[in-house]
Amino acid sequence: MNFIRVSSACPLTNIGDIEFNLKNIEDCIDKASVEKSKLVVFPELSITSYTCADLFEQQLLLKMTLEALKELCDYSKGKDILIAVGAPIVYNNCLYNCACIVFKGNILGIVPKSYIPNYEEFYEKRWFTEGIDVIDESIDFYFQKNIPFGVNLIFTCGDFRFGFEICEDLWAVIPPSSYLCLMGANILGNLSASNEVVSKSSYRRNLICSQSARGMCSYVYSSSGVFESSTDLVFSGDLCISENGVLLNSNNRFKRENEVITAILDVDKLKSQRLKNVSFRDNVKKFSHKPVNIEFRFENMDYGEFNRRVEKHPFVPDNKNEREIRCREIFNIQTAALGKRISHTNLKKTVVGISGGLDSTLALLVTVKTFDILQIPRKNVITVTMPGFGTTDRTYNNAVSLCRNLGTELREINIVDACTQHFKDISHDRRIHDVTYENVQARERTQIIMDIANKEGGLVIGTGDLSELALGWCTYNGDHMSMYGVNCSIPKTLVRYLVRYVADRETSQNISDILIDVLSTPVSPELLPKDKEGQISQKTEDIVGPYELHDFFLYYFVRLNYSPQKILFLAKQAYKNDYSSQVIEKWFDVFIKRFFTQQFKRSAIPDGPKVGTVSLSPRGDWRMPSDASYKLWVDSIIKD
Repeated sequence: MNFIRVSSACPLTNIGDIEFNLKNIEDCIDKASVEKSKLVVFPELSITSYTCADLFEQQLLLKMTLEALKELCDYSKGKDILIAVGAPIVYNNCLYNCACIVFKGNILGIVPKSYIPNYEEFYEKRWFTEGIDVIDESIDFYFQKNIPFGVNLIFTCGDFRFGFEICEDLWAVIPPSSYLCLMGANILGNLSASNEVVSKSSYRRNLICSQSARGMCSYVYSSSGVFESSTDLVFSGDLCISENGVLLNSNNRFKRENEVITAILDVDKLKSQRLKNVSFRDNVKKFSHKPVNIEFRFENMDYGEFNRRVEKHPFVPDNKNEREIRCREIFNIQTAALGKRISHTNLKKTVVGISGGLDSTLALLVTVKTFDILQIPRKNVITVTMPGFGTTDRTYNNAVSLCRNLGTELREINIVDACTQHFKDISHDRRIHDVTYENVQARERTQIIMDIANKEGGLVIGTGDLSELALGWCTYNGDHMSMYGVNCSIPKTLVRYLVRYVADRETSQNISDILIDVLSTPVSPELLPKDKEGQISQKTEDIVGPYELHDFFLYYFVRLNYSPQKILFLAKQAYKNDYSSQVIEKWFDVFIKRFFTQQFKRSAIPDGPKVGTVSLSPRGDWRMPSDASYKLWVDSIIKD
């Protein structure tokens, strides 16, 4: 499934004590191997230590560096892990600051540092030569010949393609890792010796995350530890692993022992991002450098215990503060979009069908806020409640109370008589509670609000959400239709938090209480008669499955284009304490079949604002034939 565990390591070092340094490097390799890592990245010049200064010109130090590399090669035999270690290397009478890539007894390649800092506390050009122009060269050591040497080396094992840069390279205007990404690398290692000054660590980690996002790659960073500190410089052993802009793991700095951190990377995620991003593909075409691909093979891809965090609700930030920021941003997007449509049409009224459910509540809150921003009286928001055969007292009272407390114009139109007449017109027995029975009501409600909009010169605001569109859980030309759908790219799991966000900030206790009760009401279209106790009998999630599962499936199917097997694997990890494997598989089968068969509805939806990374608009993000077969996807689930 293209998962791989990688490590960033910081060994204890003594400046110039190669034997001591190598022993601790080997200890970190063992720790990373026990963790089932397939890559371990060490700090810059870790074999000698970074702060040797003029000692780098000592023949003894350089000779013993080669001896240490040979010993490290011998030590790596039988170990199924790629090792990136820093060392000074002489080539053509020039000294280079290098990353030596070791695997199972051999140096696969050597990457020189492209940019040599020579400002403020750094004066590396006193000893080292820039490697930016070193391409397609090779080096001979006494124990190994023809070792590839250059900045364009890509170390390839199947879909895992590794590239390396060194410290200052990341701080350049165009880092070598950007070129490496364009040459195909998706896992980047940085061997660094970055000293500490106030606030530098947070800036550095932002830089790492930013570069992993820009390159749509994973980035494994390792910097020298506290025992590298000497004279005026202090080092902290900063270790972090980032993936596509997200920090997967990092350490607490200033440790005084060997330290190894690990994380599981998802290369499929990176591949998907790059395939979708046209700018990335165009950039590849403009880039002229050719990579030197160095192929190798891991014995196995065992990553040990799967401890990568898998969010249950990928559309909803787990952190409360971040979630509140997200909700505020979404409301701003929704209101700005609706405000533009109202201004453009020069219509001063809107019509919203109110059911007392989550979606219509959110649509109403957005509409009211938009009218406040545009300084249009709330009475121009025409809210219509249309009780039918399945309307319960709870939802009816919530709908009516909310509209009255918000100060909108409220109209009540009972649809029972109109639907009964329509049943007669089409010769349908109203005792048969089938899809015709349900859709008659949905279309009657849509006809009412559309005609009111025509009569009043208003705009019908759609209430349907992204999850319903994905499943086709809407009546074609019924609640499926509106003049502007403000919720169209908001999944059900996020709708709840948006309503809660408003409830928590509402100054009116009455409105807040109503919103809280709406949140606790079961999701239902209320198209079937109430039960004997007058409660909701038709619960959507009993019919199509839990929305949290469907939102999870939707995210990984549309956003990342994952295979059914991988989606199921991740779902079972995320929900292992909530649903059995059989239940997850059952609802995934429902999701796939409904997603494919209901595309014709999505091909004919009204305009609405895109608020997140997943949108099913046929005019932009999702273009799918209405007659596509789901057989390939369903069959692959069965085979698995």
